[in-house]
Amino acid sequence: MQRIRLRYTKRGRLRFTSHRDFQRAFERALRRAEVPMAYSAGFTPHPKVSYANAAPTGTGSEAEYLEIALTEARDPERLRALLDESLPVGLDIVDAVEARISGLADRLTASVWELRLDGVDPADAGRAVEAFTQAETVEVQRMTKNGVRTFDARPAVVSLVSLESQESLETHSSQADRPSDQPCAILRLVVRHVTPAVRPDDVLSGLRAVADLAPPVPAAVTRLAQGLLDEETGTVTDPLAPDREATGALMAAPAAAATAPTPEGSA
Repeated sequence: MQRIRLRYTKRGRLRFTSHRDFQRAFERALRRAEVPMAYSAGFTPHPKVSYANAAPTGTGSEAEYLEIALTEARDPERLRALLDESLPVGLDIVDAVEARISGLADRLTASVWELRLDGVDPADAGRAVEAFTQAETVEVQRMTKNGVRTFDARPAVVSLVSLESQESLETHSSQADRPSDQPCAILRLVVRHVTPAVRPDDVLSGLRAVADLAPPVPAAVTRLAQGLLDEETGTVTDPLAPDREATGALMAAPAAAATAPTPEGSA
């Protein structure tokens, strides 16, 4: 059984698709692309697809991950292209690797988010960010199925910075979700994946609590990356890199064996 790991995006209006909507669209794409899927056992078999840490409905993303199990081996890049052609524009399969090392979900320990605050002065955003980062605790509330829950959002935030609008436009991926190119306040957030999860809207609630920062329109939120958090640098690394490195090592081993010198005296 071959396992393939895929990175996909949610762009433009497709950011409003729920995780269940994406599941249905992806399973249709698997059928259209005639992917030889492995299925679960039981009375109602389902294709073996594992989703990891999906972004909330309404947020864009450049870094969503899933894993599929196949009954026949396929070239990851060819499979990526076929699935991408079978999905609507905005739900794009942008990367694929063969799974070589277990534990993809364990490599998703942090996310990088961009929060675009249209109608907010960057100077006001900068002051609010400073107040948030200097606070020891930032209590926020979230409505859950069991009622209102209060928790401290500050420990999960690795970094929160306010960028100049032009700086963000120059460094931001041109594919990421942005409602316009007009100057506005841009925040870059790195947050750990903890329990309870601290989401970008929780950080916005925290900014309102500590500095009374209230954007006049809903923030445009895009996940730029997710993966392992490097505690020393505060950066988030590519979770598919270990699989690529393992694949490269496997491919290099036969080549090295073929070019190894023949022992003296051998036939």
